[in-house]
This record gives sequence, structure tokens and C-alpha cells, in this order.
Amino acid sequence: MLEYMQLTERVDPVAQLRSVGLRVTGPRVAVLNAVTARPHSDADDIAAAVREDGGSVSTQAVYDVLRACVDAGLLRRIEPAGSAALYESRTADNHHHLVCRECRVVADVDCAVGASPCLVPGDTHGFVVDEAEIVLWGLCGDCTRHSV
Repeated sequence: MLEYMQLTERVDPVAQLRSVGLRVTGPRVAVLNAVTARPHSDADDIAAAVREDGGSVSTQAVYDVLRACVDAGLLRRIEPAGSAALYESRTADNHHHLVCRECRVVADVDCAVGASPCLVPGDTHGFVVDEAEIVLWGLCGDCTRHSV
């Protein structure tokens, strides 16, 4: 599994794709670059970003690439309530998210415990728990300042 990299550090999408056995294609490279540059984007925004960068790709192709990359563990899909699915390249940890109720900006929150899963349920009901997904809701700093 790939380690989380700071946004200032670039991960080679060609190496990423090869590391999980996916064929290297222009759309896959372009989508991985777009998601890395714009974490927490939906498929339409990712498609627009690919096109802005000069790529010619259909929205369906973007959805297909996103699905393949999520299935391979290169991308993570999150679905905050009332939002389209969002995608990010931070996959190697069990971090959580803050979502602004007003502007819908999403921020990463590191796990308080560290090891996956970050929370341990009182009763697993026979499940083998390997991930905990927490979404925290509130107002971001900008929206808080504008509401006062």
C-alpha cells in the first residue's frame, strides 16, 4: 500500500499504476494527477480538471478510471451525507474528514490513535473490523467568520 505523501511531494502515477498491476494509460495518469492536485473532488470536477490540463476524456472514462483506482487501492472514495462521492489519493492511513455545513469544504483529520481502525467498537458482532470512517461536521473558519 502506498504511503501518504504531503501535497508538495509528487508521486509518480506511472509507478503507482504499475505497482498495483494496472495498465498505464493517458486517462489513468491524468485522473491520478488531478485527484492528487485536487483532493476531495467529485468525478465531474476531476473530469473538468483533466480537460483543463489538455486531456481529452469522457466523463464515463473518468468514472471507469476512478472505480479501477479505488478497487486497486490507489484512490479512496468518501461519501459525506448529501454530497456526491469524493475522491482522494491519501489511502495508506485510516484518517477521517471534517465537512463544512455551509460551503462543503472537506479537510483531512488524522486518526487520534494511529493504527487502523482508529476506533474499536464495544461489540464487533463477529465482524473483522479493518477500517473506521468518521465524518465530523461543522463550520469552517471562513464560514464561521462570515456568519458572525
